[in-house]
Amino acid sequence: MATGLETGFALFDTAIGPCGIAWNERGIAGVQLPEASLPETRARLRRRFPEAREAPPPAPVREAIEGAVALLRGEPCELDTVTLDMDGVPPFHRRVYEVARTIPPGTTLSYGEVAARMGEPGAARDVGQALGQNPFAIIVPCHRVLAANGKVGGFSARGGVRTKLRLIASERAGGHGALPLFGGATEDPPPSR
Repeated sequence: MATGLETGFALFDTAIGPCGIAWNERGIAGVQLPEASLPETRARLRRRFPEAREAPPPAPVREAIEGAVALLRGEPCELDTVTLDMDGVPPFHRRVYEVARTIPPGTTLSYGEVAARMGEPGAARDVGQALGQNPFAIIVPCHRVLAANGKVGGFSARGGVRTKLRLIASERAGGHGALPLFGGATEDPPPSR
């Protein structure tokens, strides 16, 4: 995250607990999934964005929050037009996030399928590592990317795989698309870093 930009953050309630969002003049700088409590979510966001001050979100950020809240309630909502501040995000990660943002709610791809769509077959492990560092959870729907053979794969947010499954289930409960790789899901450890 570049310094010198006015950065703000806000907390908001969702069906999975209190989340946080940080922004600056370039767009959304990060999203924080729930920690064990609201104070812990706030503290985690402050550690990630020490220069940020808690403030009422501007209109584009409010729209992103409303979309995330709706999606986590199981309502149809696309977040692919939300502007993200990708400054400081490595080029490979940007490409992974761009592909992940094309996955419709309620559907999934495997790490290998994301790599193939990027034109980098064989980079599934690298895709998993990039998604494990995703600063824009929900807006970049890393929860929609699973391991091979329908296994869940890892998830770096609090609650790990359970949180990932909860996010997928919330989308499916809203009547979104089928989850073709979800049927035989089992827990796998997160990709090594």
